Amino acid sequence: VQLQASGGGLVQAGGSLRLSCAASERTFAPYLMGWFRQAPGKERQLVAYITWNTGRTVYGDSVKGRFAISKDNAKNTVYLQMNSLKPDDTALYYCASKATAGTAVLPSTYDDWGQGTLVTVSS
Repeated sequence: VQLQASGGGLVQAGGSLRLSCAASERTFAPYLMGWFRQAPGKERQLVAYITWNTGRTVYGDSVKGRFAISKDNAKNTVYLQMNSLKPDDTALYYCASKATAGTAVLPSTYDDWGQGTLVTVSS
């Protein structure tokens, strides 16, 4: 499955951005979709994930109350709405798909990855 992430950019602290991730496969049916981020010199960390059928969502502690993950099954697309952005949110943001149930916090458990989209938040 090819995943295409888009929507990154430069924004001032307090601003908003919306990331999108579209899957190329017509019969796309993962168990869940996740967004991760990786800042320079840091490990890739989970931002949020959403289960494809039920829409159950889970968020990383640092983004709770500010970010919202959503999906459009008909468009094979997952979104990440990011509000109240902080300089600490600056990172490359990746979307990823996971075919099976089980732990969804570790990047190693995901099957396919998008190319990453850069989010830069200025102070």
